[in-house]
Amino acid sequence: MLRKATVELIGTFFLVLTIGMVVIEPGAGALAPLAIGSALMVMVFAGGHVSGGHYNPAVSLGVFMRGRATVQEMLGYWVAQIVGAALAFAAVRFMKDTTTLTALSPDVGPAFVAEFLFTFALVYVVLNVATTRGNEGNSHYGLAIGFTVMVGAYSVGAISGGAFNPAVAVGLTLLGIVAPGGLWLYLVANLLGGAAAALLFNALDLGSDKPTAATRKEAAGLEAPAEPSRY
Repeated sequence: MLRKATVELIGTFFLVLTIGMVVIEPGAGALAPLAIGSALMVMVFAGGHVSGGHYNPAVSLGVFMRGRATVQEMLGYWVAQIVGAALAFAAVRFMKDTTTLTALSPDVGPAFVAEFLFTFALVYVVLNVATTRGNEGNSHYGLAIGFTVMVGAYSVGAISGGAFNPAVAVGLTLLGIVAPGGLWLYLVANLLGGAAAALLFNALDLGSDKPTAATRKEAAGLEAPAEPSRY
């Protein structure tokens, strides 16, 4: 468990560190979502084989509801992820001046819907690309997960700030990017989005997929592949 928690801490640290560095001026401007999605992607590829590469309490909740983690593992991941976000806050504060930031105060209704929808999308993608038999052993899962966050940031970042992650929301609040009174919105919307994705995944039994989309009857009629030429 210590190995997994350490990997989760490191991945969350670099995700939140990247967000702070590219969002706070002088930042990366329009390329910030690309940098954030890329940071998540590389950390998923780096740590996915050890901890699953969650770096997000909503993802850990979804994986727990999927039946791929115990409650002890989920809670341990949550602690590691929050600690990673707090350490990233300290690193960003050391490297950048955050005293002049104006905290976000988004319109609650649209921001809640935005955070819910894209956290749902993120957890839905994670469960399908990283926990199903049809995608077992694939090499694209990190790219899919990172790009989901990038798409969400570009799509609704101007509405909600684009956290899609309770640990990120904690980091943004510590940095002063999000007003403390608005933290609840992210925590509730993100966890509900993750839970909804897991409930749908389980209800549709998406985890019992086959490597082919053909039904058993259809598969019986498929021709075997031709013997490859030796010349």
